[in-house]
Amino acid sequence: MSVVLSYVPTPEGRGALPFGFAEAKMRSTTLLVIADGDSATAPTFAADLQSAREDADALGVTHEVLDNDPSLAHADRLIDASFDDDVDLLVIGIRRRSPVGKLFTGSGMQRVLLDAQCPVTAVKPPVRAAV
Repeated sequence: MSVVLSYVPTPEGRGALPFGFAEAKMRSTTLLVIADGDSATAPTFAADLQSAREDADALGVTHEVLDNDPSLAHADRLIDASFDDDVDLLVIGIRRRSPVGKLFTGSGMQRVLLDAQCPVTAVKPPVRAAV
């Protein structure tokens, strides 16, 4: 069994990383990372993953970065992965929105929430204190 994690190089995507590692640790399973586009080749990618592992105290969790399929949108890759019998959970990062914003603005992650076959956990980025 495994946990699939959506990686997008945004605050929302990075906010989901520690949760994905923590879930994989709790379930004693592998974390499969699906990166948006070519973001897995960015210099910050490895640092983001390592930081998330440390934040989640999940240094023993093994992870695998799945190959990019440029013919599919990121949301489609996540939905396809959710139909794999080996996947227990899909973890995605989402933006904070107002109720009206949720009504009028569609997104790929909303499609993932609606169309995925397995349970999906949507993680919001941490709130920063106002100075």
